[in-house]
Amino acid sequence: MIAANIGKIFLDAYNEKYQSNYSAKEFFVEKYYEIFFNHNKYMMSAGNSPLENPKISWDKMRTGQIPYETVEKRNDRFTKTVDKIDAGPADASIAIGFPTLDLTATTSGQVTNLDLPIKTDEIYLSWIGSGLGIGVQSGLSLLFSNKQILLDLFEGWEVYRDYLNNTPGLRGNQINTWNGQWIAHRYDNLSYDASTPTASFSPFGTMKDGGMEVNTQSWTKVMIGIARNYPEASLTAYVYSLGQMNITVGFVPFDLPRIRRPFELYNKYFGTTRSEQVEQLFGTAIGFTKACQMGAIGVNALEPKGFRDCMDKGVVPKYKSTDEDKSINFKTYQIWLLAMLNNEQLWDKAQQIATTLNSYSMSDKNAKKVKSQEVTNLLASVNKKQFIESLIEIVKGSPETDQLAEVAEIIHTMPVDNVPYFLTLIRFQYAVVNKKS
Repeated sequence: MIAANIGKIFLDAYNEKYQSNYSAKEFFVEKYYEIFFNHNKYMMSAGNSPLENPKISWDKMRTGQIPYETVEKRNDRFTKTVDKIDAGPADASIAIGFPTLDLTATTSGQVTNLDLPIKTDEIYLSWIGSGLGIGVQSGLSLLFSNKQILLDLFEGWEVYRDYLNNTPGLRGNQINTWNGQWIAHRYDNLSYDASTPTASFSPFGTMKDGGMEVNTQSWTKVMIGIARNYPEASLTAYVYSLGQMNITVGFVPFDLPRIRRPFELYNKYFGTTRSEQVEQLFGTAIGFTKACQMGAIGVNALEPKGFRDCMDKGVVPKYKSTDEDKSINFKTYQIWLLAMLNNEQLWDKAQQIATTLNSYSMSDKNAKKVKSQEVTNLLASVNKKQFIESLIEIVKGSPETDQLAEVAEIIHTMPVDNVPYFLTLIRFQYAVVNKKS
């Protein structure tokens, strides 16, 4: 039913932009059906509706093992679908996202004994809205109610249709997956060119049988593009999956400024070199499904994979500036920590304490390396109490008492949740300073 609401928002935006007056049925018949289904390859599965031909294997048709169907048969299925929609009642076979009338089926969610007044227009709108889902890795899709996002997705429909018609080995029925690729490309300010929209666009991969398919885009790439192009503080998406079993995650808000922040910080401190690789690292620690379980998605969901031991176990990371890939990983961890702290002043503070600790360790003339061990113990701290207790011994032997006292005060007054992030940032900064020295 959410798809019908999205379809209504889109249709209103479409009529406004193109100065038209399409009803839901008129748009479905004249526009939607023509681009989605009136071809030998569909852009999406028609489910259990009469539009779907159960006797045709789309993969076999794609590979030439069975001939394309006739226009007459396709038109006959279209007529039966429209007749069934107009006759009602609305169920999963003719309304996308609606429950099946079979209460034992895996797609029987949202069933109620209330006699809801469902208009025929809502059934047509559900088809339109379903074509606007943004598929991401994890098998989930997102529906946004933002008019401009919906219109930008619509732009990609014709591009996908052209690819399907002109690429014999490309399989169909991937509109949601396509939408994820298209919107990420459409909102990539560095590569997208409106005059040649498919330039620098490579959304396809190779299948096991040698054919082609649309690769699934990561949720981070999709949301980075949206966050960069929309000034809103927050956008809410309906997150779901429709298939042999319907999955409803629910309405999930995305904190766009906080999603933008790590990338802004990375560009500020390290530049835009290898930005594509940087984008692929953020959001790899927990996956999109677990990110949705946070209730709202912001910078915390962008945690990069592989750094957790540095925070939980107090491990000092290794820094190797000559290995570009490892250097980018290292910088990504630093920036994510700074974004989580949401205080750029702590970047300089972490550098200062790291430099002081390194100087203190290097000044150790004792064969037993007492000072070095004191620094090691300090850096292994994973909470406020451990850090301040270890700092006391260093203060006794260091000339930088004022600076060390300032750091102790910062950590003492810092919110408890932020302390592990700041201590980890110090460890990362220390690794850089120590390597340079």
